[in-house]
Amino acid sequence: MPLTDDQLLERFNTRRPPTGILFKSHVLEVRSADGFVRMSYDIGAEYTNPGGSVQGGIVTALLDDTAAFAAIVKAGQPVFVATLELKTTFFAAAKPGLLYAEARVIKLGKTIGFIEADLIDPEGKLLARMTTTTAPRLLDRPANLIAGGVDNSRGDKQ
Repeated sequence: MPLTDDQLLERFNTRRPPTGILFKSHVLEVRSADGFVRMSYDIGAEYTNPGGSVQGGIVTALLDDTAAFAAIVKAGQPVFVATLELKTTFFAAAKPGLLYAEARVIKLGKTIGFIEADLIDPEGKLLARMTTTTAPRLLDRPANLIAGGVDNSRGDKQ
């Protein structure tokens, strides 16, 4: 039986992938019926480029992680979401600190999925959008997740 959205939310914030630890992720909202996830990330200055903005590859990694979470909740079962291709469009510079990402599944089949993800600043400004084609695969082993609580010292808004 699939987990409820509240159970998924708790599970995602209890055991995170290594990138979730690295980028201090926190899952804020899950709507599995829609394949939607909203997350926050607390990005440090060590991930900025010489201009002081969050480096574009880091932005893409945040959006890629968020898109994978959306596919996982839509699939309703433990899957690994391999990225086949992605495109990130940058609209404004992302500054270090608290950032939000939202992802929505456009279509998810047994062998291929299409997902969009947006990066948004705390004021609601759209910073970047990623579109991705994925290959969801059932996990044949335990997921590479790290147990541990979430550092919520920045006061993520839920």
